[in-house]
Order: sequence, then structure tokens, then C-alpha cells
Amino acid sequence: MRITLIIMVLLSIQLQSQELQDPIKFENTVKVLNMGTFHMGYTPDATTTEFDEHDQRNIEKVHQIAQSIAEFKPTVIIVETLPDKNEVLQSNYKDYQQNPEMNFKNPSEVELLAFEVGRLAGTNRIYGIDFKEGYNYRIGEKINDNYGYETYRKYFSVLDSLQKQYPEEKMSVLQKLQMSNTPGYKDMLLNMNADILTHISTEGNAEGADEAAKLYHRNLVMYSNLNQIELEEDDRVFILMGTTHTAFFDMWLKRSPKYEVINTNNYLK
Repeated sequence: MRITLIIMVLLSIQLQSQELQDPIKFENTVKVLNMGTFHMGYTPDATTTEFDEHDQRNIEKVHQIAQSIAEFKPTVIIVETLPDKNEVLQSNYKDYQQNPEMNFKNPSEVELLAFEVGRLAGTNRIYGIDFKEGYNYRIGEKINDNYGYETYRKYFSVLDSLQKQYPEEKMSVLQKLQMSNTPGYKDMLLNMNADILTHISTEGNAEGADEAAKLYHRNLVMYSNLNQIELEEDDRVFILMGTTHTAFFDMWLKRSPKYEVINTNNYLK
């Protein structure tokens, strides 16, 4: 009897341990392909990538990638534009569906990639979820007499060596997107754009963390904008944003019981 009780207790502990290791999910989840991209047109972002959005060869390369992503069969597409521009966004998308040869004056990844994915997949719904909030990511250069500045400086020294090791100018569009969607690259962007700032402060203050919090807040509002869109259990959502936003969203989407995150690199081929 005593041995049986011990076995039951051990089994109970093992089952509880397994349950704690698995994420909590609803019975039916919304599948999400959360894809990071470099900006293919003009961007006010600090980091840009050389890419001629009007070059026909570049457009063809992006459209080839769109063919693979369209195999995900998204029913909803989410892009990095402001929600108050949704009416214009949806109108432009409908025009593109009817005339994929149309020209855009200043195309970005929205028109070049998201629109083409949607056209090929027959997606009817597209929304923007962006939210603007500025922050001083260079505060480490302003507060350079604190204990964290050496850590800040070392980080960017490592970053410089990585950029030399993996020069983006020698990569194809597909290779850039594949790299952008690796866990290590997304972690690097979180560090570079926000978390590194937690090392920057003067005694008794948290100036760097205060600035980083603004970027966290921006992305939280964007995530809230996503959650305000009505989705059914059988919807399949393709999210296309700059990779820093993608990295933030990964944290919340993977923990959410509502969503099931699909491996993006399964479709980047």
C-alpha cells in the first residue's frame, strides 16, 4: 500500500512537471506566420538596407518568395501601417488584386510582398496595426560616464564584427529574409534596440530603461491592435513587419493561448 502511494505521488509530480513545461493553449488556436522583413522602401528607421524597390529584378525575386509564403494560405494579412490608414490600405490592395501590374509610386514590403502573398492566396482581409512612439536609442552616447557604458560599447563592437562576418550587401533577398527570421537574429535586434539600454543609467536613475520602455510600449500597443481584430478559430494570419517588431511579437504570440506560431523559415525557400 505504501509503495503504491509513493508511485502515485511520483506519477503525479511527473505529470505536473510535464504540464508546466507545455504552453497553455485553447482547444482551437489561430495559426500565425509572424515574419520579419527589412524595409523595402523608404523608412525613417535608424537601420536601413540597400534595396531598389523599383528594380524589376528585385520585384521578381520578392514575388518568387511570395509564392512560397502563399502556401501558408493566409485568410488575414497584418502589416506595419497605421490603423487609421486601413481604408486606403484595403482600397489599394483590392486594386492590386484586380491589376497586379499596377505601379506604386513608393512601394514597400507591403505592396511588393504582402499584396502579392494575398493575391496568390486569395486573401480578402488586410489590416495595419502600427503605432508610433519615438525614443532615444542613442542615450548611451549621451550618458557615457556611468558603469554600463563599457557594456554598451562592447556590445556594439561585437555587432560590428558580426556585420563584417555576414555582410548584407552580398546576400540575396531570400538570404536576408532567412537570416532575419532566425531566433539569434531576432534576439540581437531586441538587444540592440531596447535591452542594451538597461545598462545605461546614472546612479539612482534608469534613463536607459525609461527609453527602452517606450519601444516596449509601442510594440505592446501594436499587439493590442492585433488583438482588436476579430479572428475566427479557422483563420490563418500572416504578419509582415520590420524584424524588431516581429521579435517582440514572438514573445507574446508564443505565450498566448489564442495563437499558434508557425515556423516562418518553413516557407522561406
